Amino acid sequence: MKIITTPDPRLREKSEKVGRITPEVLDVIENMRKLSLKWESEHPYELSAAMAAPQMGVNKRIIIIRDDMEDKKNASFTALIDPEVIRTEGKAITDYEGCLSVPAIYGKVPRASKVKVKAKLEDGTEVRIKASDELARTLLHEIDHLDGILFIDHIRDKEDAFYRMNDKGDLIPIKDYEKEIRDNKDLWGDE
Repeated sequence: MKIITTPDPRLREKSEKVGRITPEVLDVIENMRKLSLKWESEHPYELSAAMAAPQMGVNKRIIIIRDDMEDKKNASFTALIDPEVIRTEGKAITDYEGCLSVPAIYGKVPRASKVKVKAKLEDGTEVRIKASDELARTLLHEIDHLDGILFIDHIRDKEDAFYRMNDKGDLIPIKDYEKEIRDNKDLWGDE
């Protein structure tokens, strides 16, 4: 399995509910964890904070979220099955986002500062999660994947909104967004 990237049309499909947790579902989750960590090992300045099953080409409503987004050595993830946003609140905050499926591009994305989500854990336990700030942003980003939405879809003002990472791990603004799209059709498709 591999991480699929834009403009793969599978990233734009709405995912199907999982419902019953089967050994196949648990295999998908384990493969997501492995693939997420493999990607991270190939990107020294980046942390794989989360991943959605559609990024692996699996059309199921499953996401994984890293348990500690501050510690790259902590490689444990929590899987959320059939996650659903119950409510967002708080002021929208614009901050940087990147995505395993949108290689080398970062953007400033506005997101609600608080979210309440319901989901099931791997053992079938139903949970409700109240999250704020970075965790809220990450949950919203991943749940968007389940609905065929990418972070780039949320960026309204294209000027000074997109960035690339240099070889030192710094984010550098992309000055000419239109030229970037023309030069990288393989990444952006028909924007």
